Amino acid sequence: MNRPLVMLTSLFVASALAAPGAHGPNGEHLDAPGPSTTAGGPTRLPDGSVALPMLAQRRLGVRTLLAAESETSPTVELPARVIADPNAMGRVQSVIGGKVLPGPGGLPFAGQSVKRGDVLGYVTHHVDPLTLARQQSLLTEIRTGRELAEQRVARLESLEGTVPRKDIEAARAGLASLASRERSIGASLGAREPLIAPISGVVATAGAAIGQVVESREVLFEIIDPSRLMVEANAPDASLNTRLSRATLAGLPGWTLRFIGAGVALRDGALPLTFRATGTGGPPLAIGQPVTVLATLSGKVRGHVLPAESITRNPSNEPVVWIKSGAERYIPQPVQFQALDASRVVVTQGLGPENRVVIRGASLLAQIR
Repeated sequence: MNRPLVMLTSLFVASALAAPGAHGPNGEHLDAPGPSTTAGGPTRLPDGSVALPMLAQRRLGVRTLLAAESETSPTVELPARVIADPNAMGRVQSVIGGKVLPGPGGLPFAGQSVKRGDVLGYVTHHVDPLTLARQQSLLTEIRTGRELAEQRVARLESLEGTVPRKDIEAARAGLASLASRERSIGASLGAREPLIAPISGVVATAGAAIGQVVESREVLFEIIDPSRLMVEANAPDASLNTRLSRATLAGLPGWTLRFIGAGVALRDGALPLTFRATGTGGPPLAIGQPVTVLATLSGKVRGHVLPAESITRNPSNEPVVWIKSGAERYIPQPVQFQALDASRVVVTQGLGPENRVVIRGASLLAQIR
Protein backbone atom coordinates (compact mmCIF):
# COMPACT_ATOMS: atom_id res chain seq x y z
CA MET A 1 0.00 0.00 0.00
CA ASN A 2 1.12 3.55 -0.66
CA ARG A 3 2.93 4.87 2.47
CA PRO A 4 1.50 8.44 2.32
CA LEU A 5 -2.00 7.01 1.97
CA VAL A 6 -1.53 4.87 5.11
CA MET A 7 -0.31 7.87 7.13
CA LEU A 8 -3.23 9.99 5.93
CA THR A 9 -5.71 7.25 6.85
CA SER A 10 -4.21 6.88 10.35
CA LEU A 11 -4.36 10.62 10.93
CA PHE A 12 -7.98 10.70 9.82
CA VAL A 13 -8.94 7.85 12.17
CA ALA A 14 -7.18 9.51 15.15
CA SER A 15 -8.94 12.78 14.41
CA ALA A 16 -12.29 11.06 14.15
CA LEU A 17 -11.80 9.38 17.52
CA ALA A 18 -10.95 12.63 19.34
CA ALA A 19 -13.75 13.91 21.51
CA PRO A 20 -15.42 17.29 20.76
CA GLY A 21 -14.08 18.79 23.98
CA ALA A 22 -10.51 17.68 23.55
CA HIS A 23 -9.19 20.98 22.22
CA GLY A 24 -8.33 24.08 24.24
CA PRO A 25 -9.06 27.73 23.40
CA ASN A 26 -6.01 27.94 21.11
CA GLY A 27 -6.62 24.63 19.38
CA GLU A 28 -4.20 22.66 21.57
CA HIS A 29 -4.96 18.95 21.96
CA LEU A 30 -6.02 18.37 25.57
CA ASP A 31 -6.79 14.68 25.22
CA ALA A 32 -3.17 13.53 25.13
CA PRO A 33 -2.58 9.78 25.39
CA GLY A 34 -2.72 8.87 29.05
CA PRO A 35 -3.00 5.87 31.29
CA SER A 36 -5.75 3.40 30.70
CA THR A 37 -8.92 4.04 32.67
CA THR A 38 -10.06 1.77 35.45
CA ALA A 39 -13.38 0.07 34.92
CA GLY A 40 -13.94 -0.58 38.60
CA GLY A 41 -15.28 2.88 39.48
CA PRO A 42 -14.47 6.60 39.59
CA THR A 43 -10.71 7.09 39.47
CA ARG A 44 -8.37 10.06 39.53
CA LEU A 45 -5.74 9.50 36.87
CA PRO A 46 -2.09 10.54 37.28
CA ASP A 47 -2.48 13.45 34.84
CA GLY A 48 -5.25 14.97 36.99
CA SER A 49 -8.18 13.88 34.83
CA VAL A 50 -11.01 11.69 36.14
CA ALA A 51 -12.21 8.37 34.74
CA LEU A 52 -15.93 8.10 35.49
CA PRO A 53 -17.94 5.10 34.27
CA MET A 54 -21.33 5.79 32.72
CA LEU A 55 -23.20 4.21 35.63
CA ALA A 56 -21.36 6.50 38.09
CA GLN A 57 -22.13 9.50 35.90
CA ARG A 58 -25.84 8.76 36.18
CA ARG A 59 -25.61 8.24 39.95
CA LEU A 60 -23.80 11.55 40.45
CA GLY A 61 -26.17 13.39 38.13
CA VAL A 62 -23.38 14.74 35.91
CA ARG A 63 -24.67 17.00 33.13
CA THR A 64 -22.67 18.72 30.40
CA LEU A 65 -23.23 21.56 27.95
CA LEU A 66 -21.46 22.50 24.72
CA ALA A 67 -20.24 25.95 25.69
CA ALA A 68 -21.07 28.68 23.16
CA GLU A 69 -19.28 32.01 23.16
CA SER A 70 -21.45 35.12 23.43
CA GLU A 71 -21.42 38.73 24.58
CA THR A 72 -22.69 39.80 27.95
CA SER A 73 -22.39 42.78 30.28
CA PRO A 74 -19.35 42.89 32.60
CA THR A 75 -19.82 42.69 36.34
CA VAL A 76 -17.87 43.67 39.43
CA GLU A 77 -18.08 42.34 42.99
CA LEU A 78 -18.48 44.97 45.72
CA PRO A 79 -18.23 44.32 49.48
CA ALA A 80 -21.36 45.51 51.22
CA ARG A 81 -23.43 45.22 54.38
CA VAL A 82 -27.13 45.32 55.20
CA ILE A 83 -28.35 48.51 56.86
CA ALA A 84 -31.73 49.71 58.08
CA ASP A 85 -33.76 52.34 56.32
CA PRO A 86 -33.40 55.45 58.51
CA ASN A 87 -37.11 56.14 57.98
CA ALA A 88 -38.02 52.62 59.14
CA MET A 89 -35.81 52.43 62.23
CA GLY A 90 -36.32 53.89 65.70
CA ARG A 91 -34.44 54.01 68.99
CA VAL A 92 -36.05 54.11 72.42
CA GLN A 93 -33.98 56.18 74.86
CA SER A 94 -34.46 57.62 78.31
CA VAL A 95 -34.47 61.40 78.56
CA ILE A 96 -34.05 61.77 82.33
CA GLY A 97 -32.53 58.42 83.37
CA GLY A 98 -33.59 56.33 86.34
CA LYS A 99 -34.86 52.86 87.18
CA VAL A 100 -36.52 50.67 84.53
CA LEU A 101 -40.00 49.29 85.22
CA PRO A 102 -42.04 46.97 82.98
CA GLY A 103 -44.84 48.23 80.77
CA PRO A 104 -48.42 46.91 80.62
CA GLY A 105 -47.26 43.80 78.77
CA GLY A 106 -43.84 43.50 80.37
CA LEU A 107 -40.55 44.48 78.80
CA PRO A 108 -40.23 43.54 75.10
CA PHE A 109 -37.65 41.05 73.85
CA ALA A 110 -35.65 40.86 70.64
CA GLY A 111 -37.81 39.61 67.80
CA GLN A 112 -41.09 40.80 69.31
CA SER A 113 -43.44 42.74 67.05
CA VAL A 114 -44.61 46.10 68.36
CA LYS A 115 -46.83 48.87 67.06
CA ARG A 116 -46.23 52.58 67.02
CA GLY A 117 -47.35 54.15 70.31
CA ASP A 118 -47.04 50.97 72.39
CA VAL A 119 -45.69 51.53 75.92
CA LEU A 120 -42.68 49.27 76.21
CA GLY A 121 -41.82 50.19 79.80
CA TYR A 122 -41.24 53.06 82.24
CA VAL A 123 -38.27 54.84 83.74
CA THR A 124 -38.76 56.31 87.22
CA HIS A 125 -36.57 59.29 88.05
CA HIS A 126 -34.24 58.82 91.01
CA VAL A 127 -34.13 61.77 93.46
CA ASP A 128 -31.59 62.10 96.23
CA PRO A 129 -33.07 62.23 99.80
CA LEU A 130 -32.30 65.93 100.39
CA THR A 131 -33.99 67.03 97.17
CA LEU A 132 -36.92 64.74 97.89
CA ALA A 133 -37.34 66.25 101.37
CA ARG A 134 -37.37 69.77 99.88
CA GLN A 135 -40.02 68.84 97.34
CA GLN A 136 -42.19 67.18 99.97
CA SER A 137 -41.85 70.22 102.24
CA LEU A 138 -42.81 72.53 99.37
CA LEU A 139 -45.75 70.30 98.50
CA THR A 140 -46.98 70.42 102.10
CA GLU A 141 -46.69 74.21 102.16
CA ILE A 142 -48.61 74.57 98.91
CA ARG A 143 -51.29 72.13 100.05
CA THR A 144 -51.80 74.16 103.27
CA GLY A 145 -52.04 77.37 101.24
CA ARG A 146 -54.55 75.76 98.92
CA GLU A 147 -56.76 74.66 101.84
CA LEU A 148 -56.70 78.20 103.30
CA ALA A 149 -57.52 79.60 99.87
CA GLU A 150 -60.51 77.26 99.59
CA GLN A 151 -61.80 78.47 102.94
CA ARG A 152 -61.37 82.13 101.94
CA VAL A 153 -63.19 81.57 98.62
CA ALA A 154 -66.05 79.82 100.42
CA ARG A 155 -66.29 82.67 102.94
CA LEU A 156 -66.31 85.39 100.25
CA GLU A 157 -68.86 83.51 98.16
CA SER A 158 -71.16 83.33 101.19
CA LEU A 159 -70.91 87.13 101.45
CA GLU A 160 -71.56 87.69 97.75
CA GLY A 161 -73.41 90.96 97.29
CA THR A 162 -71.78 92.59 100.28
CA VAL A 163 -68.15 92.29 99.13
CA PRO A 164 -66.78 93.51 95.81
CA ARG A 165 -66.96 90.90 93.07
CA LYS A 166 -63.30 91.54 92.16
CA ASP A 167 -62.24 90.23 95.57
CA ILE A 168 -64.12 87.00 94.97
CA GLU A 169 -62.57 86.55 91.50
CA ALA A 170 -59.08 87.26 92.85
CA ALA A 171 -59.57 84.64 95.56
CA ARG A 172 -60.74 82.09 93.00
CA ALA A 173 -57.72 82.79 90.77
CA GLY A 174 -55.35 82.36 93.71
CA LEU A 175 -57.01 79.05 94.59
CA ALA A 176 -56.68 77.78 91.01
CA SER A 177 -52.97 78.73 90.93
CA LEU A 178 -52.23 76.91 94.19
CA ALA A 179 -54.16 73.83 93.04
CA SER A 180 -52.20 73.74 89.78
CA ARG A 181 -48.84 74.02 91.60
CA GLU A 182 -49.87 71.26 93.97
CA ARG A 183 -50.73 68.91 91.09
CA SER A 184 -47.45 69.65 89.27
CA ILE A 185 -45.21 69.10 92.26
CA GLY A 186 -47.18 66.07 93.40
CA ALA A 187 -46.87 64.51 89.96
CA SER A 188 -43.12 65.19 89.85
CA LEU A 189 -42.53 63.25 93.06
CA GLY A 190 -43.82 60.00 91.56
CA ALA A 191 -43.11 60.80 87.92
CA ARG A 192 -42.19 58.02 85.52
CA GLU A 193 -41.17 58.40 81.92
CA PRO A 194 -43.01 56.12 79.46
CA LEU A 195 -40.88 54.33 76.87
CA ILE A 196 -42.99 54.53 73.71
CA ALA A 197 -42.34 52.69 70.43
CA PRO A 198 -41.67 55.35 67.75
CA ILE A 199 -42.51 53.06 64.80
CA SER A 200 -44.21 49.75 64.06
CA GLY A 201 -41.85 46.86 63.47
CA VAL A 202 -39.73 44.26 65.24
CA VAL A 203 -37.53 44.78 68.28
CA ALA A 204 -33.98 44.35 66.95
CA THR A 205 -32.10 44.85 70.22
CA ALA A 206 -33.37 44.88 73.80
CA GLY A 207 -30.95 46.13 76.43
CA ALA A 208 -33.15 46.76 79.46
CA ALA A 209 -34.05 44.68 82.52
CA ILE A 210 -36.50 45.28 85.34
CA GLY A 211 -34.86 47.35 88.06
CA GLN A 212 -31.92 48.38 85.88
CA VAL A 213 -30.66 51.93 86.49
CA VAL A 214 -30.01 53.69 83.17
CA GLU A 215 -28.45 56.99 82.27
CA SER A 216 -29.93 59.76 80.21
CA ARG A 217 -29.84 59.15 76.40
CA GLU A 218 -28.99 55.48 76.88
CA VAL A 219 -30.42 53.31 74.06
CA LEU A 220 -32.75 50.73 75.59
CA PHE A 221 -34.51 49.31 72.51
CA GLU A 222 -34.02 49.42 68.75
CA ILE A 223 -36.97 48.81 66.46
CA ILE A 224 -36.78 48.20 62.73
CA ASP A 225 -39.20 47.41 59.93
CA PRO A 226 -37.75 44.21 58.35
CA SER A 227 -39.65 44.82 55.12
CA ARG A 228 -37.66 48.00 54.44
CA LEU A 229 -33.97 47.08 54.30
CA MET A 230 -31.11 48.69 52.44
CA VAL A 231 -27.66 47.57 51.30
CA GLU A 232 -24.62 49.82 51.40
CA ALA A 233 -21.77 48.81 49.08
CA ASN A 234 -18.25 50.24 48.83
CA ALA A 235 -17.04 51.07 45.32
CA PRO A 236 -13.30 51.59 44.84
CA ASP A 237 -13.98 53.50 41.60
CA ALA A 238 -15.72 56.85 42.12
CA SER A 239 -17.18 56.70 38.59
CA LEU A 240 -18.73 53.25 39.06
CA ASN A 241 -22.19 54.65 39.83
CA THR A 242 -22.33 56.30 36.38
CA ARG A 243 -21.76 52.92 34.69
CA LEU A 244 -24.07 50.88 36.89
CA SER A 245 -26.81 49.00 35.06
CA ARG A 246 -28.24 46.61 37.66
CA ALA A 247 -27.18 44.84 40.84
CA THR A 248 -27.91 41.59 42.66
CA LEU A 249 -26.75 39.89 45.86
CA ALA A 250 -24.28 37.04 45.47
CA GLY A 251 -25.65 33.78 46.85
CA LEU A 252 -29.05 35.35 47.63
CA PRO A 253 -31.22 34.91 44.51
CA GLY A 254 -34.41 35.78 46.37
CA TRP A 255 -33.43 39.45 46.77
CA THR A 256 -33.44 42.26 44.21
CA LEU A 257 -31.58 45.55 44.53
CA ARG A 258 -32.62 48.97 43.28
CA PHE A 259 -29.92 51.63 43.12
CA ILE A 260 -30.87 54.72 45.15
CA GLY A 261 -27.79 56.91 45.07
CA ALA A 262 -24.10 57.31 45.73
CA GLY A 263 -22.24 59.39 48.29
CA VAL A 264 -20.27 62.46 47.32
CA ALA A 265 -17.38 61.83 49.73
CA LEU A 266 -15.02 58.88 49.97
CA ARG A 267 -15.13 56.82 53.13
CA ASP A 268 -12.04 54.72 53.88
CA GLY A 269 -10.96 55.22 50.28
CA ALA A 270 -14.24 53.95 48.75
CA LEU A 271 -17.45 55.55 47.53
CA PRO A 272 -20.61 54.31 49.35
CA LEU A 273 -23.43 53.13 47.07
CA THR A 274 -26.90 52.66 48.52
CA PHE A 275 -29.44 50.11 47.26
CA ARG A 276 -33.00 49.31 48.26
CA ALA A 277 -33.36 45.56 48.98
CA THR A 278 -36.61 43.83 48.16
CA GLY A 279 -37.19 40.23 49.14
CA THR A 280 -39.14 37.81 46.96
CA GLY A 281 -38.97 34.68 49.07
CA GLY A 282 -35.23 34.55 49.65
CA PRO A 283 -33.46 33.90 52.96
CA PRO A 284 -33.88 36.65 55.56
CA LEU A 285 -31.29 39.40 55.96
CA ALA A 286 -30.03 40.82 59.26
CA ILE A 287 -28.88 44.34 60.01
CA GLY A 288 -25.09 44.50 59.75
CA GLN A 289 -24.85 41.25 57.76
CA PRO A 290 -21.91 41.30 55.29
CA VAL A 291 -22.97 40.58 51.71
CA THR A 292 -21.49 40.84 48.22
CA VAL A 293 -23.13 42.99 45.57
CA LEU A 294 -22.76 41.87 41.96
CA ALA A 295 -22.97 45.11 39.99
CA THR A 296 -23.63 44.81 36.26
CA LEU A 297 -21.93 47.57 34.29
CA SER A 298 -22.73 49.10 30.93
CA GLY A 299 -20.71 47.71 28.02
CA LYS A 300 -20.07 44.17 26.77
CA VAL A 301 -17.60 41.37 27.51
CA ARG A 302 -17.18 38.26 25.36
CA GLY A 303 -17.02 34.80 26.87
CA HIS A 304 -18.86 31.59 27.74
CA VAL A 305 -21.82 31.98 30.10
CA LEU A 306 -22.10 29.03 32.50
CA PRO A 307 -23.84 28.20 35.78
CA ALA A 308 -21.84 29.28 38.81
CA GLU A 309 -21.65 25.67 40.04
CA SER A 310 -19.53 24.81 36.99
CA ILE A 311 -16.52 26.52 38.60
CA THR A 312 -14.46 24.46 41.05
CA ARG A 313 -10.93 24.77 42.46
CA ASN A 314 -7.92 22.58 41.81
CA PRO A 315 -5.29 21.72 44.48
CA SER A 316 -3.47 24.95 43.56
CA ASN A 317 -6.67 26.91 44.31
CA GLU A 318 -7.02 27.89 40.65
CA PRO A 319 -10.53 28.11 39.20
CA VAL A 320 -11.20 25.24 36.79
CA VAL A 321 -14.05 23.77 34.77
CA TRP A 322 -14.38 20.11 33.86
CA ILE A 323 -14.32 19.30 30.15
CA LYS A 324 -15.74 16.02 28.91
CA SER A 325 -13.20 14.15 26.79
CA GLY A 326 -14.57 10.87 25.59
CA ALA A 327 -17.41 8.92 27.06
CA GLU A 328 -15.90 8.34 30.51
CA ARG A 329 -13.10 10.86 30.92
CA TYR A 330 -13.19 14.42 32.30
CA ILE A 331 -10.30 16.91 32.20
CA PRO A 332 -9.90 19.91 34.58
CA GLN A 333 -9.22 23.08 32.58
CA PRO A 334 -7.96 26.27 34.34
CA VAL A 335 -10.05 29.31 33.38
CA GLN A 336 -10.59 32.95 34.21
CA PHE A 337 -14.13 34.09 34.92
CA GLN A 338 -16.33 36.90 36.19
CA ALA A 339 -19.55 36.61 38.17
CA LEU A 340 -22.66 37.76 36.33
CA ASP A 341 -25.23 37.34 39.07
CA ALA A 342 -26.02 35.03 41.96
CA SER A 343 -26.24 31.95 39.72
CA ARG A 344 -24.19 32.62 36.54
CA VAL A 345 -20.59 33.34 35.56
CA VAL A 346 -18.88 34.23 32.30
CA VAL A 347 -15.62 32.44 31.44
CA THR A 348 -13.40 34.93 29.62
CA GLN A 349 -10.30 32.77 29.12
CA GLY A 350 -9.57 29.05 29.04
CA LEU A 351 -12.40 27.57 26.95
CA GLY A 352 -12.62 26.73 23.25
CA PRO A 353 -15.66 26.60 20.97
CA GLU A 354 -15.81 22.76 21.04
CA ASN A 355 -15.55 22.21 24.80
CA ARG A 356 -18.35 20.25 26.45
CA VAL A 357 -18.37 21.62 30.00
CA VAL A 358 -19.80 19.97 33.10
CA ILE A 359 -22.58 22.23 34.40
CA ARG A 360 -23.91 19.93 37.12
CA GLY A 361 -21.90 17.67 39.40
CA ALA A 362 -18.60 19.49 38.91
CA SER A 363 -17.99 19.70 42.66
CA LEU A 364 -18.43 15.91 42.90
CA LEU A 365 -15.90 15.36 40.14
CA ALA A 366 -13.40 17.54 41.99
CA GLN A 367 -13.73 15.33 45.08
CA ILE A 368 -12.76 12.11 43.31
CA ARG A 369 -9.31 10.94 44.38
